[in-house]
Amino acid sequence: MAERFSLGAGHKEGRRLLRCAALAAATGMAAFGQDAATAASLRLPETAYNYMVIDQDLTAALQEFGSNLKIKVSISPEVKGRIQGRIPEGSPQAFLDRLSALYNLEWYYDGSVLYITSAKESRTQLLVLSPISYDRLKSTLDSLDVSDPRFPMRPAPGKGLIMASGPPRYVALIEQTLAGLVAEEAARPKPVPVAAKPEVPKVTVLTVFRGNQMTVFRDGRPERLIGPEADATPPRAEAVSSLKRSAAEPASDQSVTGPR
Repeated sequence: MAERFSLGAGHKEGRRLLRCAALAAATGMAAFGQDAATAASLRLPETAYNYMVIDQDLTAALQEFGSNLKIKVSISPEVKGRIQGRIPEGSPQAFLDRLSALYNLEWYYDGSVLYITSAKESRTQLLVLSPISYDRLKSTLDSLDVSDPRFPMRPAPGKGLIMASGPPRYVALIEQTLAGLVAEEAARPKPVPVAAKPEVPKVTVLTVFRGNQMTVFRDGRPERLIGPEADATPPRAEAVSSLKRSAAEPASDQSVTGPR
């Protein structure tokens, strides 16, 4: 059985009676196609009802609209005007969209409150995504039912910057979601870089044996002479002399160890 809602009080001469009646949509967002599934659903009654408006203030009519459908409504002070004239029949969703078109309004439902604002209050905001990716922000907005296909975000080339446009509440939710993701990323523990080990300079050590004498060279410089002549001959002079003698004698008399 259809329900009847009456709005307004008695009026002077010339009083007019307008009626809008239809079956309500299963969900208000259905009017925008299947993509609207990503936005919070504005669920309206499925039962038919007669909605009567009598030359009424626009704000009052919208408040009554929310009251009759058990929906919380927040109406901006910038929403002004009076409903004067016949509105074509349609569903509650069509009624809301019709008023929005006639009086230059925008509406957004965040899952709890239906926000109705003047179109001139629409915001456009450029948001820097770093260190959050565009795909991560969009998937989060979709999962929170913030996204609305009527107000798509536009990423800049490279997706490091996005432009969000729409009703103030919608843009504010995008900003809050991005701020939350950035804070979460900042709080995530970062791996501590491992300090590189200092390079140990490579040292070449050469030990030359001649008879019962041994000369140690470090990086080409004679460092030590061991043998009977060690006390009488400076290490460098003896080492050079030893190398000269070694070159003149058969290799079988020498023993050389390489770098260590």
